[in-house]
Amino acid sequence: MEVKAGDFISSLPDEILFHIISLLPFESAIQTIFLSTRWRFLWNLALVQHGSKEDVPTAVSGFLTNFDEHNPTRNTRRLRFHFGADGVLSAIIAPNNKLHLDFSADNQEHPRQFGWQIELNPQNLSLQPTPSSFFVKTLYLISVNHLSSEAVSSMVSNLQLLENLKIIGCNGLESLSIDSERKLLNLTIFDCPHLKSLHIRSYKLTTFLYRGQFPWFWPEFHFNLANAMLDSRKGPGYSTFQTCDFDRVLLTIKNSEILTLCKWTFQALICPSLSSFQADFQFYRLKELWWIDNHSKGVANNDALITFLKLCPSLERLFVTIDHNSYVMPSAATCSKQVGRYKKLQHLKLVKLEGFANQDDEISFAERLQDVVAVEPLILTTADGMCFRNLTKISSHESHEPEESPSPISQERYSYMFVQVQNINEFCPKHAHMISLYCQKNH
Repeated sequence: MEVKAGDFISSLPDEILFHIISLLPFESAIQTIFLSTRWRFLWNLALVQHGSKEDVPTAVSGFLTNFDEHNPTRNTRRLRFHFGADGVLSAIIAPNNKLHLDFSADNQEHPRQFGWQIELNPQNLSLQPTPSSFFVKTLYLISVNHLSSEAVSSMVSNLQLLENLKIIGCNGLESLSIDSERKLLNLTIFDCPHLKSLHIRSYKLTTFLYRGQFPWFWPEFHFNLANAMLDSRKGPGYSTFQTCDFDRVLLTIKNSEILTLCKWTFQALICPSLSSFQADFQFYRLKELWWIDNHSKGVANNDALITFLKLCPSLERLFVTIDHNSYVMPSAATCSKQVGRYKKLQHLKLVKLEGFANQDDEISFAERLQDVVAVEPLILTTADGMCFRNLTKISSHESHEPEESPSPISQERYSYMFVQVQNINEFCPKHAHMISLYCQKNH
């Protein structure tokens, strides 16, 4: 409820209210946010400080050190640090050991390009834990620029238990090198429009999510990703690429169980690289695929996807998105790689189609899919992100059209019809990476 006449306590100064909160058990103290906007303001109160860009690591370290989850009087979760002429850092401590460092208030129209090196190799693991170095397990770095990158690198190197790193919206970032020998498990890089070079040296990385123009990518040690998102629908981030440039990446994503891939990436990078490997090369662990396509000139060409599916014997869920704004190869030739021995997909349970121009294209794809599947998966189509119908295969014997007598070697003929989906919530599955993008958008 809001402050009303006679609500004497809510009208007291902040210092007294903090003292009142300190007398309560933590579980009860945090419930005071529901009393009124006045109490809620106390929990969201930001600590404001000023200094130079060299003072950023010290300010953040002190902010973390003074944070005490179980002492409401010292429970400031927000820091607003002003540095230099226009630099502003907004730091927020979120639940589950998350720290957000957001420099987006320093909105530069023409950002200066810079290179950035992040080292996550702490040397003093034998020291006693301190809040500033052992508190954070998930770190968001948002809109870091040439002014703040060095200070951020210095600070990040002290986060000894960091497992999840998210780098988002860093304008001007041209080259990025990340070196982690110990803890880093998950890395996300979204929407860094000037990134042209990416080097990752990590032994334990299992998840890599990338969205933006695809850079020259050098993954060292060929770490095996279980979860890889290469959403490069904006095209290549560098002017020239060679087949050998992608060999390391291909080995890195080979054992992925969850994968996002664009059609042009397969055509330009993966397919040529396959020629240097054995004929039986396969994504033999892949269970869930999100394929981002662009049917140029309104003509559906599914050859690239069908070729790729022949490399995925364990696939269970297939999501196909047609994005007409995604990058198209200037001279996209059909993949000439002759896939070696393969069996039709035995485990495919779900196919979800989104963005197709019309029902004819959807039916054409479903018919073409029969060339590589040995089962009858559930095929769903969507409009505006809402599932509303599924494609049901109908045997020619069920239709009323006359049919010629089949020869002994002829296959059964099928057609498709659309069936309205009754339970939308039940039949609207999302790819794991679609969920990640949704969460990031609503972050």
